[in-house]
Amino acid sequence: MRACQHGMEPTKPMSVTSQRETHKSQQNLLLKRFGMAVMTYALTGLLCWIAVFAGLLQASPTPALTLIALIALSQLVFLGLFVSRLNLRSADPSLTEPQVLVALAWLTVLLSLFSEGRGSMLVIYLLTLLFGVFHLPSRVLIRCALLAFFGFAGLNLYEAYTLQLSAPRVALMQTSVLAAVLVWLCLFASYAQAMRQHMLQRRFALQAHQDTLRGMMRQLEDLAATDELTGLCNRRHFLRLANHELSSLSGGRQHGLALLDLDHFKRINDAHGHAAGDRVLQTFAAVALACLRDVDVVARYGGEEFVLLLPNTQADQFSACCERLREAFSRAEPLGVKVHGLSVSIGMTLLNVNDELDEALQRADQALYQAKRDGRNRCAATWENLDA
Repeated sequence: MRACQHGMEPTKPMSVTSQRETHKSQQNLLLKRFGMAVMTYALTGLLCWIAVFAGLLQASPTPALTLIALIALSQLVFLGLFVSRLNLRSADPSLTEPQVLVALAWLTVLLSLFSEGRGSMLVIYLLTLLFGVFHLPSRVLIRCALLAFFGFAGLNLYEAYTLQLSAPRVALMQTSVLAAVLVWLCLFASYAQAMRQHMLQRRFALQAHQDTLRGMMRQLEDLAATDELTGLCNRRHFLRLANHELSSLSGGRQHGLALLDLDHFKRINDAHGHAAGDRVLQTFAAVALACLRDVDVVARYGGEEFVLLLPNTQADQFSACCERLREAFSRAEPLGVKVHGLSVSIGMTLLNVNDELDEALQRADQALYQAKRDGRNRCAATWENLDA
């Protein structure tokens, strides 16, 4: 029974299709990020070709081609993990730490081929680690930074031990600069992640406030649209619903509209008190909810008067529904009070295309007056007068 339609619908759980779309979107984002990593490899390769032409990189073709092939193979492995979605089984689907560690290892191997100008390539360490600033925990980023530092420092120590280090003081300066930059990067990453966590907490708090406000708005809408005593729609909300139904009415269809008035309600109040009268109104509302369809709308129109809208119905169906409601109410027994002889008078009319709601309500009111004049506890319809 559609007693009152308002407010927002409850949030539905995410469907399987929505989850698949989310995973697909996440994979696309990770593939784009992987593409940026590949571009970094490509730019590093371009710098290496410049170093070759400048005479700063000396390597025979076989080791160089082997290194290129191994680097390409490692990236194809990562690409295969992303394409096959095997990365989703990992705790970190972005595979940031493995990609950073592999890149740092290849960079250290590449720097071993430089005779001079090695310091100019140290910035690639920074670019590689920047991929993990916002994705890796601080301890993991520090671990990667230590691998970069010890890799570069170990390379220089090995060349010094084998007497291949041509400029020890330059190598010491390069190692010191790399250490300083890595320390700064780790501190910056810690600060950035702390700020990110703070922003996430504020976002969650804001989301909680927004949810609270939405709940309060729904409660206000309920209060504005619902009759407090009966729980049915109030008059204003019913008129809005009825106008909406009337505007969507198409040719060949019609709606049923009825005004219902509880008989001798003032007598009940005078004899049993207003509390008993309230109980009778609540009893009628419960009976109406039990008798009507899910698509039907019933509302308290004012005092002891109610209004009923049955979308997409015929005259005989509408009459049968109202008669069923009238008989059910006559047999009802309000809880807590002894009130006998309950009855309701009903005036019925039909809504057609191009009808005005006010005019239809006037027709239903005239039919209601006819029902009361004929002895109450009965249904009267405007089309019956036309047939007569």
